[in-house]
Amino acid sequence: MSELPEVAVTEVPADAVLLDVREDDEWAAGHAAGATHVPLPQLAERLAEVPEGDPVYVVCRSGGRSAKATEFLNANGWDAVNVAGGMSQWAAAGKPIESASGTPEII
Repeated sequence: MSELPEVAVTEVPADAVLLDVREDDEWAAGHAAGATHVPLPQLAERLAEVPEGDPVYVVCRSGGRSAKATEFLNANGWDAVNVAGGMSQWAAAGKPIESASGTPEII
């Protein structure tokens, strides 16, 4: 098996196609601006909702779920890259975050 493609938050391009695989409450609390949301447990049945990207950058809270999603997507024909450190590092790096409440937080 090949090594999982992974990049640091600071290496994600500003115009990257992002897929957030966290749960609904985590997404609502705060997510990367412009990301698409498909929770990891629903990914297999919602593949049609995965955004077109070359590559698709996959993010969760800290990098574990997104690693599983990246592995799954790559096995199914996508060019996916795991975002190391997830939304925790995204927020720490000052990258844009939005939320349903208008006051984003990473949970």
